[in-house]
Amino acid sequence: MHQQYENCIKACQDCASECEHCATACTQEDNCKGLSHCITLNRDCAAICALAAEMMARGSPFSKEICALCAKICRACGDECNKHQHMKHCKRCAEACYKCAEECEKVA
Repeated sequence: MHQQYENCIKACQDCASECEHCATACTQEDNCKGLSHCITLNRDCAAICALAAEMMARGSPFSKEICALCAKICRACGDECNKHQHMKHCKRCAEACYKCAEECEKVA
């Protein structure tokens, strides 16, 4: 597998994990209702990251298109999490989202 795919797969897996953690942590915050958009984007981002990693790992001809969409969703999730960066889980998630977006843009 090409090094560029390996880096992107790892970034996608890391991002999916951070997004799942962030979504769960957001549900436990006092202002959970105010974080509903963040939680939704976290779940969307985790799902597309997992799919992108899987598609690249098996060499799907659709990897580039999936990575382009993944980058878009990662940026949206990162932007939303940045609004709540005073919470450690949102800050870490935003960082993972932006890193994943950069790696996906290299593949797309």
